[in-house]
Amino acid sequence: MTVDIILHNYPASPVAEKVRVALGIKRLAWRSVEIPRIPPKPKVVGLTGGYRRTPIMQIGADIYCDSQCIIRELDRRYPEAPLQGPEAGLMWSLSRWTDGAMFDLAVKIVLGSAGENLPADFAEDRGRLYLGPDWAEGLKAANANLPHLAAQMRAPLHWINDLLSGGRPFINGDTPGAIDAQHYQVVWFIRGRWDAAPAFLSEFPALERWEQTIAAIGHGSQTDMDPDAAIELATATAPLAGTGVAAHDPQGLTVGQAVTVSPDVDGGEQPTAGTITGASAETVSILRQDDICGEIGVHFPRAGYRVEVS
Repeated sequence: MTVDIILHNYPASPVAEKVRVALGIKRLAWRSVEIPRIPPKPKVVGLTGGYRRTPIMQIGADIYCDSQCIIRELDRRYPEAPLQGPEAGLMWSLSRWTDGAMFDLAVKIVLGSAGENLPADFAEDRGRLYLGPDWAEGLKAANANLPHLAAQMRAPLHWINDLLSGGRPFINGDTPGAIDAQHYQVVWFIRGRWDAAPAFLSEFPALERWEQTIAAIGHGSQTDMDPDAAIELATATAPLAGTGVAAHDPQGLTVGQAVTVSPDVDGGEQPTAGTITGASAETVSILRQDDICGEIGVHFPRAGYRVEVS
């Protein structure tokens, strides 16, 4: 049975670009299923049970949600060219900032700079997702505060530029890793979506050199795949066996327990329901039954996600 890596994504997604770069660093072959930018996403939700963020990675009947899970699983299955590296703990600690406050800042810059040119349906969807229930006021504030937001982005870009000065090729040194992909998604996002970005980024020559180096890595070997073919593959495959619950779980989770899992923010998102098959400090895995796909294993990070006992 094939164990193809399938990435459900769309070209303009910055988080998907982070994962595509990770696949390039590992020089992996993968199948690309293009998904809608905004809901409804019935074929995605059929696999995840509710999770709608981009991207998700599918391997057989196992679905990996959030780039945290995707990066860990890629390293577990394909240990060559490790993404996490010898200082994985430091990288993951920093990722809570790059994927959190720094990425949220980039979103505000991009949405705020678009102003009235932002399509209404996209504005409502992303505004609700990243700015909360009062997203319309948040968009107005982002537009009014663009100089302040740019100043907030300028400081961390200076830090990275200084780190890369002197010819250092990658953030951790001589080899690329997840820490590069995590920072690259932010630079790639603002360069492609903010009309003032080229002038803004020109202040950071070492960062721009690094940006070009990461872009040259590419995305591995990509082949397009029809979404129905991905669903058929999930239907014909059994999910991985569970790993059990590690000792000292703060929530007292147990194998077979009914739970829901969702991002730990007020983004108006649908939780995914299932039964626990594995849980650790980093990951929670559930088994769910879908009318079309059958048994599906869905894997989430613990950091940044809420597990609720049903």
